[in-house]
Amino acid sequence: MKLHFTKMQAAGNDYVYLDCRAGGLPTRKEAAALAVRLSRRRFSVGGDGIILIGPPLLADGDAAMYIYNADGSEGAMCGNGVRCVAEYLYTHGVRRGCIQIDTPQAGRKTLHRVAPQVWQAGMGHFSARAEMLPAVGLGRGLLLGCPLTAAGKSFTVDCIHVGNPHCVVSCETLPTAAQLAVWGAAIEKHPAFPAGVNVEFVRVVSPGCLQASVWERGSGATLACGTGACAAAAAMALRGVCKRGTPIAVQLPGGTLTVGVGEDDTLTLTGPAETVFEGVVEV
Repeated sequence: MKLHFTKMQAAGNDYVYLDCRAGGLPTRKEAAALAVRLSRRRFSVGGDGIILIGPPLLADGDAAMYIYNADGSEGAMCGNGVRCVAEYLYTHGVRRGCIQIDTPQAGRKTLHRVAPQVWQAGMGHFSARAEMLPAVGLGRGLLLGCPLTAAGKSFTVDCIHVGNPHCVVSCETLPTAAQLAVWGAAIEKHPAFPAGVNVEFVRVVSPGCLQASVWERGSGATLACGTGACAAAAAMALRGVCKRGTPIAVQLPGGTLTVGVGEDDTLTLTGPAETVFEGVVEV
């Protein structure tokens, strides 16, 4: 069977996008198998996973987004992916500056086109409470400055839920690629996070600028993570390092994303969303 796809990227976070609005969505088992097959770099299209675009879940929406990571696991939310879906819809007939995208696990996201190939997404509320991530054995209340031992190393972490779970590790120097692979994998599957967790190693450059390396649950090291940028900014705002209400630039290996942290614990995420190429693959 021949399958038409669109390869898109946002700050280097790349997915294979499949428009399923007319032909129908595959089953979860089929989608998981497609994600594993299509995500293999150098052996297939290559990407951090696949994103399916389906009909909206609510009558007044524009589309729905379904995320499958490179290992076939189902994702809850993708801040870079949702901007790419908005860009895809805009270039395929939904010519509006405001687009509504539904997600099964993280609710509806409203996106505004702020420049050509640049979108701002309302990411909803964040929380640092254990029951939201979920997280176990790290204490009660806000999970900020928690001690965590993984891969034989002691870390101090902040746990943030932004539609999916994140573990933010503050550091003076970002890890090497080898360290990221070992530490990220160990924290992702740590017993404290029964559903797994995304991991961000974050260095503070200034109150308005952060640097981060990311290890994504189900995908491994990626060049960027939109929800990870949000989690990093939220953690630093809770700590008082970054200011709410002012733009926070999060520098990632694939590019810079801008996060806004509201006084009401809401987040906005602004950044690029670009089509790389379109094609047909035999599956």
